[in-house]
Amino acid sequence: MITLVALALLQGTIPPIPVGITVAPETVTVGDHVTLRVTVRAPKGARITFPVGPDSGQIEAVDPVAIATSPETTVVMQTASYVITAWEPHPLTVPLGDVTVTVGSQVERVPVPEAHVAVRSVLPRDTSLRIPKPARDLLTAPRPWWPWLLAALAAVGLVWWFLWWWRRRRQREPAAAPAAVAAEREFARIDALALLDAGECGRHQTLYVDAFRDYLAARIPAAERHLTTGELLTALAETPRLPMSRIEALLVETDLVKFAQRGVTRDTAVKIAAAARELVPAIEKVLLAAAAAAAAADAAAKKKAEKAA
Repeated sequence: MITLVALALLQGTIPPIPVGITVAPETVTVGDHVTLRVTVRAPKGARITFPVGPDSGQIEAVDPVAIATSPETTVVMQTASYVITAWEPHPLTVPLGDVTVTVGSQVERVPVPEAHVAVRSVLPRDTSLRIPKPARDLLTAPRPWWPWLLAALAAVGLVWWFLWWWRRRRQREPAAAPAAVAAEREFARIDALALLDAGECGRHQTLYVDAFRDYLAARIPAAERHLTTGELLTALAETPRLPMSRIEALLVETDLVKFAQRGVTRDTAVKIAAAARELVPAIEKVLLAAAAAAAAADAAAKKKAEKAA
């Protein structure tokens, strides 16, 4: 095998790359987690790039892909683990795409075999024992006229309210919500997902910090969303009086979860979420004070210029 690989590399081609996939479990109910493991065995010195993973209306990725490298010395063998959730109660085919293998200047795209998952409904199989209530007898007495009057008045009031609302909306468009308000709204939405009760503490922490980074990008132009943690801390250092130590601790702790696959307990996730939530008003206070000081300085400079003229 090693001789064939060496000959293929000398001829400028990449030998066939074996790609395998396992599914565990193969049969689940709607909402359960399924783990897909894709194993690639490539020549020594190769660089393997796995696909991002599935994410559609029927299938949702639960966590980022986790990649593990085997201690082999003669070849490069890596395994990517995808944790997904299926939402449709029928057999599903999960396409993952292609694995890219790079050896020197040679690039090879190898398709990943499709994974098959059987998804069962959470409803009981037999619902024939449910007997509907018998139909009621027809009313013989004449229906009163006053409910129709109330319905007509309600319809007139609804039309009037809609016209008033539309006229106000056209006169003045509502102002966009401030970044701090938007961040607080996103924090509340994450809490409503009840991820801690579902045991997904790492996802709860990651979503909280993502919302915090969105707030930073909205309030500080230099804190662009695509920056790494180190680049973001460098950009934030240009803004005076920010609580940099607290921000750095929050971002570094979350990087260990996102990229080093560090386990997260419920207490840690709650602590990080609280830290992110407390940082928003703290940073907002610093930025508002800086804006007020700048406005006061501009006013004083303008007044001084007017006196000099």
